[in-house]
Amino acid sequence: MLDWTDRHCRYFLRLITKHTLLYTEMVTTGAIIYGKGDYLSFSDAEHPVALQLGGSDPAAMAECAVIAKDKGYDEVNMNVGCPSDRVQNGRFGACLMAEPETVAQCVRAMQDAVDIPVTVKCRIGVDDMDEYEDLSRFVEVVTDAGCETLIVHARKAWLKGLSPKQNREIPPLLYDRVYELKQQFPHLHISINGGVKTLDEAKLHMEQVDGVMIGREAYANPSILSGVDARFYGEEDKVFDREQVVKDMLPYIQSHIDNGGRVWHVARHMLGLFQGQPGGRIWRRFLSQQGAAYQTNPQLLIDALDAMQSAIFSKEEYLQNKAANSDLSA
Repeated sequence: MLDWTDRHCRYFLRLITKHTLLYTEMVTTGAIIYGKGDYLSFSDAEHPVALQLGGSDPAAMAECAVIAKDKGYDEVNMNVGCPSDRVQNGRFGACLMAEPETVAQCVRAMQDAVDIPVTVKCRIGVDDMDEYEDLSRFVEVVTDAGCETLIVHARKAWLKGLSPKQNREIPPLLYDRVYELKQQFPHLHISINGGVKTLDEAKLHMEQVDGVMIGREAYANPSILSGVDARFYGEEDKVFDREQVVKDMLPYIQSHIDNGGRVWHVARHMLGLFQGQPGGRIWRRFLSQQGAAYQTNPQLLIDALDAMQSAIFSKEEYLQNKAANSDLSA
């Protein structure tokens, strides 16, 4: 989720679900240790939140794990699944599935340095190392180092010839292989990832494994998360109020502007808020086309609501909603 699940996105998603564990975009050890920016800043409202870390040097991974703990992160996750060109060139991500001993050394170093959970996200295979026996050996080596939780993307990564986008679509999803992994290692906490688009699908997976990670669908259609708390955490089932989410985002956006930010830094993550709803395309188009023009004016969201509602409501309903939207921005 490089460039997607930044702190603005996570704050927005936390308004939709209280309990879902949120992950950062992958951050490299080099960026954390040597970068000039603060790549690990986040709001307390984001908890529970895990740092997804990219790297292959045990000492650097341990140093970053300590920083993450001191910052308040609830978990450190080592990404061994990302097929991006950037991670291949830096010797981290999916290419490390061919080096289970290196991953194990990193896990052990991090666990020796911090007392928060250290987890691993991986694929079911990489390049020609894509038999179940290869995956089983990888898991055995990594868990012998102390890792007790794995998030497994049920596709292999083909680093020789496929782009990162193609690696998310072309290799087939082999859910049964992840189920088999859970059967072989029943003492481990294993979550499944890849291609999950509904909570019904998630529920079926959880009959076989311990958890489900939803990535692209949660970003494109964030309302999928609105049913998680009631369905999986025993919360009271409530009607999802998208306009209330817009209202709740306004103070956050204003604070971001006050600190030198732009509206679009936050609004770009909200394009899918009305996905599948009447006027959803108008909402998305208005934000996309007008986002740059507003720059430091959070009225962008209110005007986008206004444009959407003017297209789908009667004149009387539109005027009522316009008045309500004015109250939102007041």
